[in-house]
Amino acid sequence: MLSIMFAGTPDFAVRHLSALLSAGKQVVCVLTKPDKAFGRGKKMTINLVKRLAEKNKIPILQLESLYGPEAQELISAFNFNIMIVVAYGLILPKNILEVPSLGCINVHASLLPLWRGAAPIQRSLCSGDRETGVTIIRMNDKLDGGDILYQEACPIESFDTTATLYNKLANLGVTSLLKTLDMLERKTDRAWKQDETQVSYANKLRVEEARLNWSVSATQLERCIRAFNPWPGSYFLVNNTLIKVWKASVLPSVSGYLTGQIIRADKHGIQVMSSDGILNLEELQIAGKKITKVQDLLNSRYKFFIPGNVII
Repeated sequence: MLSIMFAGTPDFAVRHLSALLSAGKQVVCVLTKPDKAFGRGKKMTINLVKRLAEKNKIPILQLESLYGPEAQELISAFNFNIMIVVAYGLILPKNILEVPSLGCINVHASLLPLWRGAAPIQRSLCSGDRETGVTIIRMNDKLDGGDILYQEACPIESFDTTATLYNKLANLGVTSLLKTLDMLERKTDRAWKQDETQVSYANKLRVEEARLNWSVSATQLERCIRAFNPWPGSYFLVNNTLIKVWKASVLPSVSGYLTGQIIRADKHGIQVMSSDGILNLEELQIAGKKITKVQDLLNSRYKFFIPGNVII
């Protein structure tokens, strides 16, 4: 039987750890990021992976850094032959990758070599990809550049957001991981190298990216709205008020309007001209308020959306 050290931190990771435990896999240690203080009161928060490990009485390592002999010594002290890494949050240096006899494997939420890096789901949505998927790799010292052990695709629907794709890929990741472990245990795995000519990178998201830029097409804006749902949420400013957009649709262009100009505002949506096409805003949220249908917002803030006005 494989002896596993599991490295992960957020919800995406805890689903994989839970599946391993439910499948009866031997997890001898959990490696997760240190606890952090959140909120105004700076209350220390325990991440979900640590909570599950504590519940199952699994030893836990929370290291500030994996570099240096001390980290290697602490990790090597556990009797394991494979490390499974799922959204851990820290880079594993070469000396750590070499600790387990069967190496380290990683669950990545894209069809590698596409979208290596921190935000593969969001970048895939922004780019208008028709499919994404999960890739299990044998890790090396390159960012998401290891040989592929298993890969499975998932279609991207026109209504998918990062939130919906996150759930789909978490479920797909779990089944893919268990299949990969089964192949490794039976020694039927057949790894293949990534095509370096097809590499693309999914850079970490910045809040500034979420501001709607009317000088791009309505199609691109609608993709970004779905990509930045749930975080950080696409937004624009009107009357010095930040308004987030959670749902929108694309309508054909009409002539005679400026980029960012409001064409009409009624119960069917707030129509704003882009560089190509009209973005029809359908669900919005004023900062500090709940998400609401456009009609409810117009009832209280109609003066914000008078047709003819231009949103900068």
